[in-house]
Amino acid sequence: MAAPFTRMMSGRNSAVLLASLGAGTLASGYLLTDSTAAAERKRLYPPSADFPDLRKHNNCMASALTPAIYARLRDKITPNNWTLDQCIQTGVDNPGHPFIKTVGMVAGDEESYEVFAELFDPVIKDRHNGYDPRSMKHPTDLDSSKITSGMFDERYVLSSRVRTGRSIRGLSLPPACTRSERREVERVAVTALSGLKGDLSGRYYSLGEMTEREQQQLIDDHFLFDKPVSPLLTCAFMARDWPDARGIWHNNEKNFLIWINEEDHTRIISMEKGGNMKRVFERFCRGLKQVLKTGMPSGISGT
Repeated sequence: MAAPFTRMMSGRNSAVLLASLGAGTLASGYLLTDSTAAAERKRLYPPSADFPDLRKHNNCMASALTPAIYARLRDKITPNNWTLDQCIQTGVDNPGHPFIKTVGMVAGDEESYEVFAELFDPVIKDRHNGYDPRSMKHPTDLDSSKITSGMFDERYVLSSRVRTGRSIRGLSLPPACTRSERREVERVAVTALSGLKGDLSGRYYSLGEMTEREQQQLIDDHFLFDKPVSPLLTCAFMARDWPDARGIWHNNEKNFLIWINEEDHTRIISMEKGGNMKRVFERFCRGLKQVLKTGMPSGISGT
């Protein structure tokens, strides 16, 4: 099943430019590929002319990006034609707050983390308290039996939840995905979720096709997510084509749900009222394992 998702869509951002040579001359057209465009830009404008003004910025990207790093990375592209400038645009457009340090960049695809590693690595290290993606491996432990004292005092806890993001290998991430890729994420996820059984079985609600009654019920259940309005997200190209191929899947008991194509390909959530975090985590682990067993090819993980 993973085979269809290993294909790379090359040249999808190629543009046909018509060059007019002046009055009375013959107009000619030629195909300008991304690599040619990068080479032409490099020849016409040095990296120093493109380096963003980050003097008033407070985000991880602005702290890590130097003119030298920018010069080395500016003209590189991933196999899906994602560039450094697209990675950092949200951080350039949003200087941040003196007391709130945001990330300031996004990945367009899995390969972004390698092609632009010279910038992504220090940003990840800054954001995640010293975690070094080159020398450290984040531990994953889905054994819920190891949880002890997992009951919170319900005088102070109204509800408990555990959630993670999961992305499908071979498809561009939300900042860069095409409509077809986003729809493929929806198809793959919904197909996989339809295979869940027992207390995890449920149904999918497409944001673009749900009835007013279904919409109101999801609002009442606090399940519905809205179109991104934060400039941190809109400047990262996250709200394109809304609500195309976005939706919510939840089980019949409404304590296990998956958001599709919100900020991640999928966001998997286990939740319930009260303070029984052990039970919430047990359901989360069981649900995540079942989702992967049904055939959804998970590649990149989130938090």
